[in-house]
Amino acid sequence: MTMRNLVPRDQGTMLTPLAPERGPFGHLRREMDRLFGDVFRSAASPEWSGATAWPTVELNETDKEIRVTAELPGMSDKDIDLSIDNGMLTISGERKGEEHDRERGWSERYYGRFERRIALPDGADQEHCEANFRDGELVVKIPKTEEMRRGRKIAINTGTRH
Repeated sequence: MTMRNLVPRDQGTMLTPLAPERGPFGHLRREMDRLFGDVFRSAASPEWSGATAWPTVELNETDKEIRVTAELPGMSDKDIDLSIDNGMLTISGERKGEEHDRERGWSERYYGRFERRIALPDGADQEHCEANFRDGELVVKIPKTEEMRRGRKIAINTGTRH
């Protein structure tokens, strides 16, 4: 079978394929191209996508403290705001940058605000926390109160079921 047999004909003349911006499926194709483009762009740079939270945060807990580590590469401490209010640790700020290559003739500017909120457990000592920032890594240490360190025994009822 030749390729000529597979091409639809209209009254003896070959139909020309529709341009992407015309026809009933043009809008659908543009939207699909945009959606796939967004997906692949976000996979290439997750810190700027809405799909994943940025900055990435790691939580660790020992018997004495809660440690929150956030990766903020390329930022300085002046770009970051850190606060604790009503049991919520908030890491926020803005990231600005510019890259250019005069040899190849391109430049790129980017800007973005970010905010991460982390709920702290009851018994976290919000008054005596400390934060250190070095080489793009923010480490926040929140000590546990004595009550939280001891824990609390919970009685188990063997009576009625709920």
